Amino acid sequence: MAQTPSNMLPLGTNAPEFSLIDTISGNTFSLNDLKGRKGTMVMFICNHCPFVIHVNAELVKIANDYSNKDIGFIAISSNDAIKYPQDGPENMKIHAKNEHYPFPYLYDETQEVAKAYDAACTPDFYLFDADLKLIYRGQLDDSRPGNKIPVTGNDLRYAIDCLIENKENSRRQKPSIGCNIKWKP
Repeated sequence: MAQTPSNMLPLGTNAPEFSLIDTISGNTFSLNDLKGRKGTMVMFICNHCPFVIHVNAELVKIANDYSNKDIGFIAISSNDAIKYPQDGPENMKIHAKNEHYPFPYLYDETQEVAKAYDAACTPDFYLFDADLKLIYRGQLDDSRPGNKIPVTGNDLRYAIDCLIENKENSRRQKPSIGCNIKWKP
């Protein structure tokens, strides 16, 4: 299992705009359609990556815990669905329903959105404030498949709590680790 770290986009970066199809509803959404009043979490995930599978339940819990606190959640898969058909739109829809995703699961067929965010791995997390300025990028927590550390989401939860409470996040932001995004040739 290859371990690719996230690229750690500079804090303060403006969230790149996008318009993508939600595989769950079939509707097209832009960033502005889905952003939260207080903040927005953009997550690059996929169906088959063991790192994402390892944290899926916690992603659902975090979204359920914070969606009612004006935080928007958006999941995007940018993997090449030709080489990795399990990550194609139809399978994304099935996966989202099976995992009870409470957030849209968008398909980035051209991979332009992943490139705009400088996404490198799945999962890759980006938290933006109300003005869509990047305030957190990095890992969910220290848990990885096989390291026997429980999945708590504590790094991401702390970042969201700081945003909601208007506090500075003084903790070191560690890169996420996961499978590399499956780029098209």
